[in-house]
Amino acid sequence: MKSITNRIIGLTLVGIALIFVNSCSKDDGGGGDDVVVVKTPTLNVNKTSIQFDDTMITKSSNSSSFSVSSQNVNSEVSIATSGEFELSKDNLIYSKSLTLEANESKTLYVRFSPTTVGAQTGSINITNSQVSQKTVGLSGEGIKLRHNYKTYNQEHLAFGSGLSQSSVKTFDLHDDVSNIESIKMYVDLDCPSAGCNAWDVFANILVKEPTSNEWLEIGRYITPYGVDTSALDRGIEIDVTDFKSLLTGTVELRAYIEVWGSDGWNLNVEFDYVEGEPDYKYYQISRVVQYNKNSLEGVIYGEDQSEFDMTKTITISDEVESTHLRTIITGWGHATPADSDGRRCAEWCFRTHSVKINGASKFQHNMKGIGCGNNPINNQAGNWSPDRAGWCPGMAVPLRIDKFNEDMSNSTFEYDYGFQAWTNNLQTDASNKHAYYAISTFIVLKSNEEISAASVLD
Repeated sequence: MKSITNRIIGLTLVGIALIFVNSCSKDDGGGGDDVVVVKTPTLNVNKTSIQFDDTMITKSSNSSSFSVSSQNVNSEVSIATSGEFELSKDNLIYSKSLTLEANESKTLYVRFSPTTVGAQTGSINITNSQVSQKTVGLSGEGIKLRHNYKTYNQEHLAFGSGLSQSSVKTFDLHDDVSNIESIKMYVDLDCPSAGCNAWDVFANILVKEPTSNEWLEIGRYITPYGVDTSALDRGIEIDVTDFKSLLTGTVELRAYIEVWGSDGWNLNVEFDYVEGEPDYKYYQISRVVQYNKNSLEGVIYGEDQSEFDMTKTITISDEVESTHLRTIITGWGHATPADSDGRRCAEWCFRTHSVKINGASKFQHNMKGIGCGNNPINNQAGNWSPDRAGWCPGMAVPLRIDKFNEDMSNSTFEYDYGFQAWTNNLQTDASNKHAYYAISTFIVLKSNEEISAASVLD
């Protein structure tokens, strides 16, 4: 009996000893108090700021990912956005806030969904009751809603057997322009497999006017020397809002590049219709003059110009609230006598042209340099950087907008385009004997009431 009792006492003492040992997390070996390790709650995020690309209002940007993790917390983590930004766990379903489980690590997504135009800022706020808040700054730019229409796609324009310098095609564009603030055209040039053409040449895009079947020049540009337009985000930009009444529904376009090699160019053209409050509800456009089939079929400069009709009678009906002239002009040829600085006409010689209304000089076009050396397409071959008279290789030809400040409604007037005096001495070689100005001028009418296009008579 005594033996059994001793065994029980021994086992009890062993159990007490084991309980004592297990209750201690650490023995410092120095005879001091035992230390209990307490794990600290933490909250981590791998980014401090995110900036989004410009995003159209009512649309959403591409998403950006970020990672959130928590350790040693005993409650969920709350994540919320401020401003015009949204969150998602799966990059599919988005909301303004979400939660993570305690001690969960997760890759999350955020996107920019602007409802207003302009710079926007916000933040991602990550909170838990046991730790300090973490914040990720957000920023983006809301831009106006654009409807994009792609037309020509890798259209090969070149010269030679089986090739063509031009292309005529039909495209479906925006049907309703009543809430369209502006229309931008983007011309992008790619190099064919044989390489880009080596020269800077005349090129344009035209739209067919459905009543007269006349081709109207909506934009002109000059090809770069031997390189594509990839230095530009979307290609050469041209404002074609003035042609709003014609660039609607099904339209016929003509693309032309005056290239003289079989290499040529692969052409891409697209249009952005930008939503917003138009300056006027109705637009009408009429051709005044067009001598612009190519660089050498413009108005001859410094010689007899009798075959070119530069004088017109223009009649405008009532209810017109805004009137302006839209002119595109480029000089070509290396005719003499050159100016005192060696500039030959009409590619290089600086001149001032005059638009006369009822016989009086009303507007001037200063055909001077426009900064060719500052062209973003600055890796061109050839003689691309010196200033021409009003144009540059690899750039859009400037639009010369002449606005009438007075009320032109219900009026008739005489239009005449005049060139600065200069006489060609016809002394250069046959290929550069003449000087030319390729020109197109249109009259644009606007109103908040329905109006008719201007009448233009020879």
